[in-house]
Amino acid sequence: MSGQSLTDRITAAQHSVTGSAVSKTVCKATTHEIMGPKKKHLDYLIQCTNEMNVNIPQLADSLFERTTNSSWVVVFKSLITTHHLMVYGNERFIQYLASRNTLFNLSNFLDKSGLQGYDMSTFIRRYSRYLNEKAVSYRQVAFDFTKVKRGADGVMRTMNTEKLLKTVPIIQNQMDALLDFNVNSNELTNGVINAAFMLLFKDAIRLFAAYNEGIINLLEKYFDMKKNQCKEGLDIYKKFLTRMTRISEFLKVAEQVGIDRGDIPDLSQAPSSLLDALEQHLASLEGKKIKDSTAASRATTLSNAVSSLASTGLSLTKVDEREKQAALEEEQARLKALKEQRLKELAKKPHTSLTTAASPVSTSAGGIMTAPAIDIFSTPSSSNSTSKLPNDLLDLQQPTFHPSVHPMSTASQVASTWGGFDELGGLLKPTVASQNQNLPVAKLPPSKLVSDDLDSSLANLVGNLGIGNGTTKNDVNWSQPGEKKLTGGSNWQPKVAPTTAWNAATMNGMHFPQYAPPVMAYPATTPTGMIGYGIPPQMGSVPVMTQPTLIYSQPVMRPPNPFGPVSGAQIQFM
Repeated sequence: MSGQSLTDRITAAQHSVTGSAVSKTVCKATTHEIMGPKKKHLDYLIQCTNEMNVNIPQLADSLFERTTNSSWVVVFKSLITTHHLMVYGNERFIQYLASRNTLFNLSNFLDKSGLQGYDMSTFIRRYSRYLNEKAVSYRQVAFDFTKVKRGADGVMRTMNTEKLLKTVPIIQNQMDALLDFNVNSNELTNGVINAAFMLLFKDAIRLFAAYNEGIINLLEKYFDMKKNQCKEGLDIYKKFLTRMTRISEFLKVAEQVGIDRGDIPDLSQAPSSLLDALEQHLASLEGKKIKDSTAASRATTLSNAVSSLASTGLSLTKVDEREKQAALEEEQARLKALKEQRLKELAKKPHTSLTTAASPVSTSAGGIMTAPAIDIFSTPSSSNSTSKLPNDLLDLQQPTFHPSVHPMSTASQVASTWGGFDELGGLLKPTVASQNQNLPVAKLPPSKLVSDDLDSSLANLVGNLGIGNGTTKNDVNWSQPGEKKLTGGSNWQPKVAPTTAWNAATMNGMHFPQYAPPVMAYPATTPTGMIGYGIPPQMGSVPVMTQPTLIYSQPVMRPPNPFGPVSGAQIQFM
């Protein structure tokens, strides 16, 4: 059977509907096509293992579910995909597999659909056993032997005697499961089993490198071990010699199926005299009679054996480095191809106009102007810190009056974009209760006393209200607005803030004393209200006109909605 089956397409479509991209990719990597899993699908799943938002158990369960298929192609490709992720994926994938009690239960798998199914089922059973053993080994030692650091300061070379004697047998069990795959060159007849063999070949190189370094460490410690330890060490070394013969046969099969000779390491066996020296040392510890041997001869034999095994380890390392270099070159070539493809796509796109590029809110219809936007929340520069205040609120025309802006807030600088300022430098908020709010100053009823001179208008208001004791001070002392005080009653006397000198106001032939407008201190969060004062003039004061009611809006430092229209509050007289 070749090509994707109808079942493959239906299954992929089902996962597309449910929105599970991981499960869909698993299905595409394990189709009925008699070929190895496609690289693009494997790369995507590897990337998934590196993403923290991907559910690793769900990914593993998707692969396990595919192994329940009756087709040997689907099952074999599921095992290959799992093995690929164990080797090249994030370590948390193999950690999860190691945490499970069981992985693949395929010891009785058999595809009876054809002769090829019978043959491939045998290798599926062997392959699944190796993957189970690989996960068990990780569970026992908490690391992958194929990925450990190697060399004189590697994990296996620096391990103490007790731990070494427990760890090397674990490597032997995993090596036995790998070599039990036992495939011949004439049995590698399709792309599926060839893909599995390549992964096993790479594991065999790296696993045997760790095995070899463990044996070197064992030999270096052997003559200093206790009797029981020497007995275990000698048994381990004898098994190592047997497995070295089997790994040599495995590498010959790799050479026959077309693997480059430079990718196959040279295995150098230790001299046979080393085994005799090890056996004689153990016999001497057991009290048996042995041939007389000097310490110098034992040291020479041990040195020769370690040199031979070290050369084997160096050959294995070179093969591993060559593979890494080839993978790096392949990745660089792929990135170069992607870059060239991207440049071609950009060259085909039409160039956009400068107007469109200048404004992120421009449309193809060109209906939105591309005027530069004003960042009202940016800190003004030093050159704008003393900018002119707007004087069109009450038609201020006196150039000598320059109220200073409160240094504790930059709202007065920003407010020049939105509205006007009051006489204390605060941002004025418009009132909405008056019916004459939208009327210009020139169209106000004639009874409203609004003069072109701000000083005269304020002096008239103060005189009409009868506020203040007539004392003036020349010092200016601006203070932060304080807490609001409740006032009222006929005997209420307001506190007068220090003011600048005001000229005496005259109106209709009447002379008013020099009063300063009181500073009304309210918190910035006080809601805007309308307050009317009607205080009769005191006895002995200068005759005044009929007192109007003052309706004013509480100044605030910042408008509640920075994006709404804000204008200066207006003083209106009823």
